[in-house]
Amino acid sequence: MTRGAGAGTHGGRANRIGLNALYQALDHDTAIKEYQQRSSLMPPGTLVSYDLTAAPIVDFTSGYQSGKWSPLWEDCYCDWRHWLFNERIEPPSWIIGDEIVSSGAKGILFKSRLTPNGTNLAVHTASDSADHVDVYNPNNALPRRD
Repeated sequence: MTRGAGAGTHGGRANRIGLNALYQALDHDTAIKEYQQRSSLMPPGTLVSYDLTAAPIVDFTSGYQSGKWSPLWEDCYCDWRHWLFNERIEPPSWIIGDEIVSSGAKGILFKSRLTPNGTNLAVHTASDSADHVDVYNPNNALPRRD
């Protein structure tokens, strides 16, 4: 649960296919909305909390600001699925994800498109980029993977 392989298989806002990323929301409501996405029905799943330390992290929670970010960052909140699946164009947010990795940052903090005040964190997990990541599981309720 700490490898980000699902996002690596399918891609995500801040990672292209082949680049693992662990996506987290900073609050429960955002976590549920992000998991549900645009579906009217909630798919089965398990929500977990993480104990995570990773630095540096790119903070994009204030959004695009000319002079602070390159013009490409204007499209960070693009509908990356539409670009990829409908237009067959590489989403600009994937290039931004590449820039984050090449800069040495371990991830990006950004506003959720699904909840008005929600914030997400995507940590690129290639080569153990997080300083520390553990699933919070105090009673060992989650199944163990051997």
